[in-house]
Amino acid sequence: MKGPGSSDALVDELFVTTTRLRTYVDARLRVHGASVARLRALRMLAAAPEPLRMRDLGEMLGIAARTTTSVVDGLERDGLVERVRHPVDRRAFLVALTESGRARHLDAEAVDRDALAVATGGLDADDRARLRELLALIRETIDAQGV
Repeated sequence: MKGPGSSDALVDELFVTTTRLRTYVDARLRVHGASVARLRALRMLAAAPEPLRMRDLGEMLGIAARTTTSVVDGLERDGLVERVRHPVDRRAFLVALTESGRARHLDAEAVDRDALAVATGGLDADDRARLRELLALIRETIDAQGV
């Protein structure tokens, strides 16, 4: 690990682990023409009962409008999504998965699942349960602060 990034070694470990995990999964996805960011967008679109507004997709992903546009532009360029006019709001566009996008989503999910299984393969069921409990406790503590 490089030098400290915060005033708490535990937090540094969490950040480093998250970054390494994302880098690892991203590298596996890139071999298949995907990325974590693209998979997240495909996942949201696949789960939505109908096409999503660009703004709503960005909010769901927790990214800025400019970044959302960039992600959608790339997905559209690759034929994985299409922009369609909103039926009521002429200023808005909806984003919908294409058939190729649905297929790519399923492929990317399989790669993601396999990569995560390898990355967390050193944890048994009890380790996984305890880690989830501890991470949930951190989130609950933050939420209790009103953030």
